[in-house]
Amino acid sequence: MRPVLEMIERIGPSDANVLITGENGTGKGVVAQALHSISARSPKPLITVNTGGLPEGVFESELFGHVKGAFTDARADRVGRFELADGGTMFLDEIANITPTQQAKLLRVLETGEFERVGSSKTHRVDVRILSATNSDLHSEVAGGRFREDLLFRLNTIEIRVPPLRERREDIPCWPCISWGCTRSAIAKRWRGGVRGLAGAPRSSWPGNVRELDHSIERAVLMTQSTQIKGSDLALRPAGREGAPRLDDMSLEEVEAFLIKKALARYQGNVSQAASAWA
Repeated sequence: MRPVLEMIERIGPSDANVLITGENGTGKGVVAQALHSISARSPKPLITVNTGGLPEGVFESELFGHVKGAFTDARADRVGRFELADGGTMFLDEIANITPTQQAKLLRVLETGEFERVGSSKTHRVDVRILSATNSDLHSEVAGGRFREDLLFRLNTIEIRVPPLRERREDIPCWPCISWGCTRSAIAKRWRGGVRGLAGAPRSSWPGNVRELDHSIERAVLMTQSTQIKGSDLALRPAGREGAPRLDDMSLEEVEAFLIKKALARYQGNVSQAASAWA
């Protein structure tokens, strides 16, 4: 992870557009937040758009806004995401999933900084830094004719690849992302108010990414019997060991059932004592 952090520190203060690539769940959104937070644009907003989830019919309205009466149900003027991000940063997530028509509309505003709201002829100008993310190989998409090369050039002034956790094993013994996950979420408050952090540094491989790590933390908060999460609570499989079922393969209901059985076994079936222990 150190090369990624070094790149963030080096290019974050610049105004360059950055393409963030990596598998699902590797923390591309966290990288975007870090780039914005150390830039000169940090006093202005970071506007995030899941471009891959925008249908063709609402793409322009979401990004550029619309005026009253532009279409059915347009009962008032609406400010688009680019106007909201003016002076700040726009994070375009899942950028590889936009259609050729959407690519053309996006390219114009990236080249000129100009656009019109849907239903209006008035041109607006904005100053926005673009961060974008994808789990696809955009160069292959360009070669296959599915993504515009000129748009890629605009997005990809600098590329940051975020490696999966299995390629950055040096992060696993330190577990900074686990500590971050514990403190940033409301999991401990929701399930076990006394959980305060991580005890020690587990030595294990990690087959998933940051998103899977968050789910594992939630299960660990459920399972731990102390105020700190231990490596055993995370139910990580030691390298080379196969066969035993993992908590990652269990649903939340299955974890809860296992937890109840474990508590009852500890107190020889005494429901009151088991319930008091988890109160």
